[in-house]
Amino acid sequence: MTTKVVMEALSPTMEEGRLVEWKKQEGEPVAVGDVLAEIETDKAVMELVARIGGTMLKHIVEAGATVPVSEPVAVIGEPGEDVGGAAGRAPSGRVGGKEAQATQPSPGENRPVSMPPAPPAGAASEGSRRSDIPSSREGNGARSEPSAPAQAAQAGTRVKASPLARRIAAERGVDLVAVTGSGPEGRVVARDLETVVAAAPSVAPAPSRSAPAFTAPQPRGTSAQGGLAPTFTDVPLSQIRKTIARRLAQSIGPVPTFYLTTEVDMERVWEARGALSAEPKVSFNDIIIKSVAMALRQHPACNAWWQDDHIRYWNEVHVGMAVAVEDGLITPVIRYADEKTLRQIAVEARDLAGRARDRRLKPEEYTGATFSISNLGMLDIDEFTAVINPPEAGILAVGRIAEKPVAHEGVVAVRRRMRLTMSCDHRVIDGATGAEFLKTLKTMLENPLALVW
Repeated sequence: MTTKVVMEALSPTMEEGRLVEWKKQEGEPVAVGDVLAEIETDKAVMELVARIGGTMLKHIVEAGATVPVSEPVAVIGEPGEDVGGAAGRAPSGRVGGKEAQATQPSPGENRPVSMPPAPPAGAASEGSRRSDIPSSREGNGARSEPSAPAQAAQAGTRVKASPLARRIAAERGVDLVAVTGSGPEGRVVARDLETVVAAAPSVAPAPSRSAPAFTAPQPRGTSAQGGLAPTFTDVPLSQIRKTIARRLAQSIGPVPTFYLTTEVDMERVWEARGALSAEPKVSFNDIIIKSVAMALRQHPACNAWWQDDHIRYWNEVHVGMAVAVEDGLITPVIRYADEKTLRQIAVEARDLAGRARDRRLKPEEYTGATFSISNLGMLDIDEFTAVINPPEAGILAVGRIAEKPVAHEGVVAVRRRMRLTMSCDHRVIDGATGAEFLKTLKTMLENPLALVW
């Protein structure tokens, strides 16, 4: 008996995955637990393993395709079995930015009459662009057919949507009936709402009949081969870049954020780090992680999550550290950071950062932070503001350590100084609460002896 292999949700926020590489080819034997393929999720590259043994009969999608969660990607069964009915319709994935070619459903495929097939990825955005252009048939008075969502509303059909999509729709006042879903079986997912929100504020005016025809810009310059060089390059979004875009929209819009900045004298930290000569070498970022964790222990009001109808104050301190990867940003988590020594933090931070850049983190290693740190000091940035990672209530932006002439003990002296900017969710953290946390953090960094005990 044939069994479909589906795209599994390999991370808590995953709604679709890109099939990077098939590890089992058609015709190869498969045992339970074997790695079938590598999947790029929204955070890392993970393994899709077999849940049943048999033979890999068919790849429904090819390597490079992006497939929604729960859509079939392969068929496993006994050698010689017919996979026509089991394979069914290939999911509407995307390969290299282009729509993957879907196979036609077999005559015996059992699909409910009232459920249309899932539209290809990007169909919502294409539809919204087409809706901005008046139809010539409508201009002639022809009656337009109602859209699929409208037909669903008329029939009283319940709209299928992911929990995340429902929450975003509720926050932004979006009617899910009017949204075309691109998820499995037409389910509305978060990416569908991005297009709706972006298209809602304004509608392009109907072009005048006398308006001149659009002329494409001419290429400029020449290529190395002597031909005309292209004026731009389109690169499809990776899974991590899609997630970053969605998370930023969730943070900047709904979260009422304010910022607090302080400047810290880092002379003593500089001297203390120099005295810690044994391996592994402790970095300034390790010292900041430890200091933040200890300050959070004293200020639990900042060690919290916003949960819509309540605030969750954590009794454990898990510090996320932003790490730049090839195509975006990921935040590995140092768990129980307040209970660990500087050297333990140094070892763990290097391991997590290295595997983050290789896209080999497990979901539990980049989720569950109670507060985060983003450090751009090594890139010569003096000061910046970081975007809060919901549901966390705060994030600390760390600038570079720079020598500055300042007033010190009644005289002007050159001292090493560093700026810290805290982004605060005002629904959880008040101004005075954030200021007291920063004051404690500053005191710890300017008197770092307590950090080694």
